[in-house]
Amino acid sequence: MRTFAAAIIFAAAPASAFEMISPVDCTLGETCFIQQYTDLDTGPEARDPFCGPRSYDGHQGTDFRLPDLAAMREGVAVVAAAPGTVRATRDGMPDVAFGTPDAPDLNGKDCGNGVLIVHEQGWSTQYCHLRKGSIAVKDGDQVAAGAVLGLIGLSGRTQFPHLHLTVRRQDDVIDPFIAEPMDSTCRADQQDAAPLWSAESGVTFQPGGVLSVGILPRLPGYEEIQATSPHEPELDPFSDALVVWGHFFGIEQADRLNLILTDPTGQVIAEESYEMPRNRAVQFRAVGRKRSGAEWPQGTYTGQINLLRGGEVIDQRRIETAIR
Repeated sequence: MRTFAAAIIFAAAPASAFEMISPVDCTLGETCFIQQYTDLDTGPEARDPFCGPRSYDGHQGTDFRLPDLAAMREGVAVVAAAPGTVRATRDGMPDVAFGTPDAPDLNGKDCGNGVLIVHEQGWSTQYCHLRKGSIAVKDGDQVAAGAVLGLIGLSGRTQFPHLHLTVRRQDDVIDPFIAEPMDSTCRADQQDAAPLWSAESGVTFQPGGVLSVGILPRLPGYEEIQATSPHEPELDPFSDALVVWGHFFGIEQADRLNLILTDPTGQVIAEESYEMPRNRAVQFRAVGRKRSGAEWPQGTYTGQINLLRGGEVIDQRRIETAIR
């Protein structure tokens, strides 16, 4: 169970404007997430379209990420955000996280496997970091909005599985949430925004949230979290420990990451409230308790994960495991 109360839904763009549907076949806030946005700060700092820190210096697009590598392997389609003509494609680059020992030399191919589509009135969309061998279109193809282009991957300059979408008009990079060029000023007042996303796209601005959560009989490593988001829905009463973990994204300084583990009677057996010392793109936290008796009491144990900003819940997740 989850809530994502802080997502911001905008009015649709005018009918005469360039409009886009979601470029990913997944449910935002549930099975995929927007982690980073176009950088609208003209200096060395970074600002997302609404003046928050969810970007990095010079970032030219929107990142639709998956929670883990297992989701990437299952396959999540990348689709054309608007009708147009395929102008270029690239395939064959391996799905290896940038900066790891096996990562290839990019030689300027930071986009990895990708597709470029041109649209009417000088618009274009570029789709990066697609999975090797998944490109489903070729140069010159006419595609409708929603046509499958490939699958989300890990190719190019990326350290997590995601689609990087860049929108351009002529030579200008345009942020799709406020329909303004990169060299514009961010808008703190979201109500003034007129996005390129269609009313039916389901794309909303996400100010941060919970990527994944689980309960285990041990403390997981971060590489395991990135790989599979591990969770055991049923545990042995003789398990050495019970641990609830949460993987967060879009975290701001002074945010509180709250993790609570309760027993079948509702009593809290482990809890942490961690205040973030600085902004972070992602953050992993865990809390648990070792078994103190002969065995854990049978029943349902519940993990509650909350992300709070200014005392308000930005996102929360709830997960259960049974001890039989």
